[in-house]
Amino acid sequence: MPRVTVKDRWKMKKWYKVVAPPLFENLPIGTTPADEEWKLMGRVFEVTLFDITGDFSKHYIHLYFQVYDIQDDVVYTRFKGHELARDYLKSIIRRKSSKVAAIVDVQTRDGYILRVQGMALTALRCKTSQKKAIRKELIRVLTERAKELTLDEYIKAMIFGQLANDIFAAAKKIYPIRKTEVHKSRLLYVPQEGKLVKAVIVPQPPR
Repeated sequence: MPRVTVKDRWKMKKWYKVVAPPLFENLPIGTTPADEEWKLMGRVFEVTLFDITGDFSKHYIHLYFQVYDIQDDVVYTRFKGHELARDYLKSIIRRKSSKVAAIVDVQTRDGYILRVQGMALTALRCKTSQKKAIRKELIRVLTERAKELTLDEYIKAMIFGQLANDIFAAAKKIYPIRKTEVHKSRLLYVPQEGKLVKAVIVPQPPR
């Protein structure tokens, strides 16, 4: 009976270097194997801001990068979104205080659309009318700052705390605020050839 040769698919795979978006200076964030280059398109990689900056105080900020281009053995990514760790969010919520949250779609100065979630934690429990006023300020700040900033500038403002500081400054005029955060974001649409297209990258096998 003839001997059947079984190919080792693992040995057939090629290793690629994955780099962060230009906003983060194309820093290497890892390596990944693939037997077919096209299969890497659209893949999402998760890192923390600590991995990027080396600042351990930023370990709870999770960043998501999606593959959009491959050249030779280098995989290029773009920002897909960010999220604060659940353990961190639980640690900052206190009893006898109010949590005011808002979800809003914003458009940056250069035409990108993101869905952003922000929140404000009050020093003490506040009234429903005060919650509504704080939420209105949350939405206003998130939306207006997006109009003023490019995508890269807005991402920096979200993950390095400037946007949260802007929310804090606006909300504290309504009621004493203990903490503000922009705790989640997701890229929805990107400008392309004069129109907006969904920020979805689907791997397509070569024809």
